[in-house]
Amino acid sequence: MAVQPSDFKTMIQPAQTRSAQTQSTQPAPAIRNEVQPRKGVPIWAALSIAVNGLVLLAVSLVVWKPQLLTLLPIPQPNAAPIASPEPSVAPIDDPAEAGNRQQLSYEQWLEILQKEASAVAKKAPDRLTVLLGDSLSLWFPTELLPSDRTWLNQGISGENSAGLLKRLNFLDETKPQTIFLMVGVNDLIKGVPADQVVANLRQTVQNLKEKHPNTEIVLQALLPHGGERATVSDREAVLKVSNEQIFKLNQQIATIAQEEQVFFLNLYPLFADSDGLLRQDLSTDGLHLNREGYNVWRTALTVFSQTKLAQPPIAPAAQESGAASSETPANANGDANSETNSEAGPDANKATTTEASTEASTPEAAAPETAGTQSSSGAAGQ
Repeated sequence: MAVQPSDFKTMIQPAQTRSAQTQSTQPAPAIRNEVQPRKGVPIWAALSIAVNGLVLLAVSLVVWKPQLLTLLPIPQPNAAPIASPEPSVAPIDDPAEAGNRQQLSYEQWLEILQKEASAVAKKAPDRLTVLLGDSLSLWFPTELLPSDRTWLNQGISGENSAGLLKRLNFLDETKPQTIFLMVGVNDLIKGVPADQVVANLRQTVQNLKEKHPNTEIVLQALLPHGGERATVSDREAVLKVSNEQIFKLNQQIATIAQEEQVFFLNLYPLFADSDGLLRQDLSTDGLHLNREGYNVWRTALTVFSQTKLAQPPIAPAAQESGAASSETPANANGDANSETNSEAGPDANKATTTEASTEASTPEAAAPETAGTQSSSGAAGQ
């Protein structure tokens, strides 16, 4: 599907806090009916049941929190739940070898990520999904990654487009269903021309398509920074890069996705405030994301996956009950494209847009509206 310029404005918009109506308890008459003594049931027992029910209801209301994002429409019948995630994460053979990852050199990171990729290749897990990028990807909390996939995190703090391009061979023996890629902001901070970043990203996509022809490749938009309120260590270098530059580079990234027939996930509007700066409530230092920022990103990944990417095969029992009207063909990784939730399977690798998650494909696309970020390393480089 062609990426339309107008789509860049309307990606996934942050949902307003749900109205009090969605959090209201059951009507008082219904609760009162619960405490009426019934024949053969002592009054004290009925009261005990009612009180316990009220306590359970109160706890559920305290624990429940509305999602930060929403998408219209979201196909409900086959949508995977996004609450209480416990994602599968592919580790290296001996996690202790990683040591304190915040203190590792780039070369040490390369060694660790290569080991992790090799370990995953041997296990060949279902729905393997790779995060490629810099520290924003690296420090994505494991417990927040969508739980219906097996994740391989290949992020490195301070990574740039040239470095990432050189280490794509780490994935040669793996068979990922999906690869999410975000890189480029460190290039701009280090003064690399945008044209060179675009060339590196295009070559990265082409190499991935050649080596993994059945894999869904998703280019993700870069996030804005916090401007003058940023407190990141290399603040001056960051401030030399304007958010307008980042926005324009995102337009070029969207164009790559369209021309190379891969997916584009526009995260920029979710993290930019009304001034085009990284939202303070989603960031630790004006460049990196805090936990709430990763919650926003996680929801974007979930919605995008459910609406645009291939879904797991539907169980026979569900098909017989009407959950699926026909049998869908499995792709090379053993997964089936859902007619409800997917418009392009991994075999197609088609550039696509969604009301919730993709957008800009041309320089004329309008600027998005919201922002956020965190860092575990504390360094300016992402």
